[in-house]
Amino acid sequence: MSKIAFIGLGVMGYPMAGHLAAAGHDVTVYNRTAAKADAWVAEYKGKSAATPELAAAGADAVFTCVGNDDDLREVTLGTDGAIAAMTPGALYVDHTTVSASIARELAAARGDILVLDAPVSGGQAGAVNGALTIMCGGSAEAFAAAEPVMAAYARRSGLMGPAGSGQLTKMVNQIAIAGVLEGLAEAMHFALSAGLDAPAVIDVIGKGAAQSWQMDNRAGTMAKGEFDFGFAVDWMRKDLGLVLDEAKRLGISLPTTALVDQFYGDIQAMGGRRQDTSSLIRRFRG
Repeated sequence: MSKIAFIGLGVMGYPMAGHLAAAGHDVTVYNRTAAKADAWVAEYKGKSAATPELAAAGADAVFTCVGNDDDLREVTLGTDGAIAAMTPGALYVDHTTVSASIARELAAARGDILVLDAPVSGGQAGAVNGALTIMCGGSAEAFAAAEPVMAAYARRSGLMGPAGSGQLTKMVNQIAIAGVLEGLAEAMHFALSAGLDAPAVIDVIGKGAAQSWQMDNRAGTMAKGEFDFGFAVDWMRKDLGLVLDEAKRLGISLPTTALVDQFYGDIQAMGGRRQDTSSLIRRFRG
């Protein structure tokens, strides 16, 4: 059993922290909205702290899963932040999807702790079911320390390179997803417009080269116009913004990604900010 601090109890962090408690770890949580921390404590019989600093004090490992670069910097390096309170030799793992630059900043903040940037893929369902994929950046020593702990909620984790590499790999993931979802939206729009039986089409082409996770899990609901679940458009736009900023820094062009990002802006304007990313089909069908 390890003494663990988990900071950030959103739709991902809440179940992830729960898996750590269920695995037998001594978990102390912090959340900006205290009521969420209170609910977690009641459900998992852990403890809560009033600040990130108090949560991190004396912990063997500190995990964060918050919103964006600014949120992450606040809970780690800000007033009452976690990093300064950590014990030398302790492990810090960040599961937030943020920029590679802040991942490198946190890795350099202290030389006497182990640091891993570890964004996840698999969505809320993956967090709830303990089946996330985790892309890690940092030292081999940090990854070796984190991997058995993260196994409580990970189906697969891998070390992708030095600090920031986990975040860069997550960007690759989001680029691939964005393109697949736009293609699937256009395909379903074409099928429905042509008068085809959408479930029959999905069943047939889903057994061939067109098969993907998105087709298996989103094509049917996309055709039905059901989007009240899954990974929100607002979150995807945040992630694609990180991708496009990094592409600009690298001096490369990502025209399809940039176009899909604009399309998600259209969905936001249609009121779909919290709808699943498969709502791209609404641009065609309302």
